Amino acid sequence: MDKSDLLKLGYKIKYERNKRKISQLELSGKTGLTTRSLSRIECGTNDPKYSTLVKIAEALEIDLQELFNFHL
Repeated sequence: MDKSDLLKLGYKIKYERNKRKISQLELSGKTGLTTRSLSRIECGTNDPKYSTLVKIAEALEIDLQELFNFHL
């Protein structure tokens, strides 16, 4: 993914997390990822693996493809 897509993905994850009123710490507990990793993903500075995106989608209780629906 290019930088623009990483930023959009990160924003989408943050949007979905905030929509559910889940903190990064809570999402960390549900995914097994560190809060630092989640922060980097949300800021668009980390290109997450497929397996990481699956964990995030499951924790947010959304389909994986919804993470890539950048139209809010």
